[in-house]
Amino acid sequence: VQLQAYGGGLVQAGGSLSLSCVASDRTFNTAAMGWFRQAPGKERELVAAISWSGGTTYYADSVKGRFTISRDNAKNAVYLQMNSLKPEDTAIYYCAAASKSFYVVTTSDNYDYWGQGTLVTVSS
Repeated sequence: VQLQAYGGGLVQAGGSLSLSCVASDRTFNTAAMGWFRQAPGKERELVAAISWSGGTTYYADSVKGRFTISRDNAKNAVYLQMNSLKPEDTAIYYCAAASKSFYVVTTSDNYDYWGQGTLVTVSS
């Protein structure tokens, strides 16, 4: 069982990037999913989370109004659209699955599957 995240890159402040995370099988279609990030020297933090159906979402205050999480269960995929990017958004972004929960999960300990991470760099 794997999660593959991709879509990171270098972008100027104010720009946009779209991250994708594809699961290796349909198991994750009933799992809550989340995007985390970890900047150098900082702890990992939850950026956004989504319920199994996509009907409920959660955003960290730092990204509200700028980031959008979504999922397409037919494609075993979850996405993170990032707009109005700021230099402080620079981090490695990870997708994760909380396989034991249908609903939004905001605690990292409850995520039991993790992707490999994709680097997002926002230049000023």
